[in-house]
Amino acid sequence: MEAYKQWVWRNREYVHSMGSLANGLTWLLPEKFSASEIGPEAVTAFLGIFTTINEHIIETLPTTRPHVGPSGTDSSSLSYPLLISILKDLETVVEVAAEHFYGDKKWNFIILTEAMKAMIRLALFRNTGYKMLLHGGETPNDDKDPNQPNLQNRAGNLDRNHRFGNQQNHWNLEGRAMSALSSFGQNARTSPTALSPTSGWSRRIQHQQAVIEPVVIKEKRRTLSELVSEKGVKGALFVMGEVLFITRPLIYVLFIRRYGVRSWIPWAISLSVDALGMGIVSNLKLWGEQSKQINFSQPEKDELRRRKLLWALYLMRDPFFTKYTRQKLESSQKRVEPVPLIGFLTEKIVELLVGAQSRYTYISGS
Repeated sequence: MEAYKQWVWRNREYVHSMGSLANGLTWLLPEKFSASEIGPEAVTAFLGIFTTINEHIIETLPTTRPHVGPSGTDSSSLSYPLLISILKDLETVVEVAAEHFYGDKKWNFIILTEAMKAMIRLALFRNTGYKMLLHGGETPNDDKDPNQPNLQNRAGNLDRNHRFGNQQNHWNLEGRAMSALSSFGQNARTSPTALSPTSGWSRRIQHQQAVIEPVVIKEKRRTLSELVSEKGVKGALFVMGEVLFITRPLIYVLFIRRYGVRSWIPWAISLSVDALGMGIVSNLKLWGEQSKQINFSQPEKDELRRRKLLWALYLMRDPFFTKYTRQKLESSQKRVEPVPLIGFLTEKIVELLVGAQSRYTYISGS
């Protein structure tokens, strides 16, 4: 496994390009949207998982820079983002297989996958100190609060300050403790080999190990009570909005199983939960004290915009799609059908959209 990781690290650009190409070509597999064909979806899922694992290996490329993150999110712990990505790759296979063998009872299996994703995301939300989930938890949210000092930059200056003798050390108690630990670690590594005839060779080996094994500095994880104490009502509302966003897909499929996919009730309830959660998070400045304002980082602002774009999927969900969207697509296709090439491309696009709409997992937005 280590040899494979080294190969992926050395050829990461090639691996990334081939993964994107392979995933794109899976949309052209024959019988892609057939209700009875599990094979194409299994191939798609396998390639997706393979690409996800490779991307995870590339993202964990060792560097000399210390890694700073909340406890529970370092490389030695369970990777929740990787689990979420693998579940998302598998859920379409689960849906197609369940539909093939159990018919309408497939919603029981879809509920199970959505429940697993919701539990993992809630655990990730808690373990990251109640930070906003980026891309449903698949992208780590490593940005700190803009009002807090950058611990990572301080940690990156450890070695430079040590070389200059710490002549201008303005760190607080935490920074001085980290510096002392760094010095102790260096002395512990070099002192046993000081009297050895191979001490130079040993130091080179230890230096190489230090390069490929980055230091992991754990940041204290913020608890829910600390968040509420620090941000007041805004902190509680932010958590409520994130929980609504995380659990919305599970709520949606629960109501689909109860009322059916053709009913407006699941569609309307899902839209209401989305609107409520987004309304709470987007308008936090209207509640509570101004001094307890929650400041979003740039990736978090981009995530809020992404979530708003996901609302377009309601146009693809039944019963709205059957009653309105499909009719508009088919009428547009008929108008451009006589036009060479454009008519052909429009027909294929409409065919892909109609086929994708038949799969819950393609339009779930989860």
